[in-house]
Amino acid sequence: MANLKSYSIVTAAYWGFTITDGALRMLVLLHFHSMGFTPLDLALLFLLYESMGVITNFFGGWIGARFGLRLTLFTGLLVQIISLCLLAGLPDSLTLALSVTYVMGAQALSGVAKDLTKMSSKSAIKLVIPADQQGGLFKWVSLLTGSKNALKGVGFFVGGFLLNTIGFAPSLVVMAAALAIVLIAAFMSLKSEIGKTTGKIQGKDLFSKSPSINYLSAARIFLFASRDVWFVVGVPIFLAGNLGWNFNEVGSFMALWVIGYGIVQALVPALLRQTRTSETAVNATILWGVALCVLPLLIGAGLTEAGTAILTNVFSVWDTGTWLIAGLILFGTVFAINSALHSYLIVEFSGADKVSLNIGFYYMSNAFGRLMGPFLSGLVYQYYGLTACLMVSAGMIALAVLLTLPLRQEALYDR
Repeated sequence: MANLKSYSIVTAAYWGFTITDGALRMLVLLHFHSMGFTPLDLALLFLLYESMGVITNFFGGWIGARFGLRLTLFTGLLVQIISLCLLAGLPDSLTLALSVTYVMGAQALSGVAKDLTKMSSKSAIKLVIPADQQGGLFKWVSLLTGSKNALKGVGFFVGGFLLNTIGFAPSLVVMAAALAIVLIAAFMSLKSEIGKTTGKIQGKDLFSKSPSINYLSAARIFLFASRDVWFVVGVPIFLAGNLGWNFNEVGSFMALWVIGYGIVQALVPALLRQTRTSETAVNATILWGVALCVLPLLIGAGLTEAGTAILTNVFSVWDTGTWLIAGLILFGTVFAINSALHSYLIVEFSGADKVSLNIGFYYMSNAFGRLMGPFLSGLVYQYYGLTACLMVSAGMIALAVLLTLPLRQEALYDR
């Protein structure tokens, strides 16, 4: 019962953090785009944010296992507050190069914060679900992941709204104050320790020795890079620059997309009722991965000159914007199913005693994919456009599916 209470507190704090994290991403993207930053400049702003996630997850898993999840949670919240305050104090007198450097540094702290809090919440769930209730584990992991993404979408909306109403720096101050309240409440409520391992942790434990964890982690790199390579920089800039959307419209759409994505994630166990073991989850992951791979190819084809002409002739009311929005909705739905299956498998394949080590290793791979994706999104979009980003996305999804195939054998051993 104590673990359940502690998990609830950790999750509530993570939810509060997630709203600020989503809002911060939208604030930074739209504010600096309005200042004349190129797509590649914008991608660089998130470079240290994601690269610090690689380092944080690698060592954060060890810290969580060694000292418990209270420390990682509180540290993550505090570091995010510091990051928000630093960004709010960005001097107007800085040159473009120094502004990029300053924001990259503040974003690096935010990247540390995000992955410390995420690792804390994802690890805690393994400790409150009995080992023989795989169906229940799938349900709760999907609910946590889905709610996180839905709230991140709320954060996108909050970021766009705040930027349009009170401006960049005041928005960051408001968010820092709100998160400080969350930190104080969590500190006062979370008294019992959770997540400490009972055994001795050696340096080799930082690297996964389980083939299932290794394959799943490798697949995760390309899965999330495939989304971010067109969604993080390409889509918002295309909507604002090519379709003429304002900040509120871009922020609201991105928010609704991520909220819908999170809702689908939470509903995946109900949609895939037969998926109650690691074996059936692996088979479902391969099937839905193939389906996902096809979608960027179709969306990209519709954005070409020939594709647009065909769409106009066949569907006279459809244009490039309509095709892109419809494709985004379908891609988000199928991607959410893939993501929920992956999130369940990593928790299922991890032993309870060192769950934070395995999850830290896995989300290190996730962070590496999110590092590669935004950088390529800015680079490819700037020189080749959104269609090229979509082609790269399809190739990455294909690699993710190939890396998932060996998990079928691993799932048989796991039974």
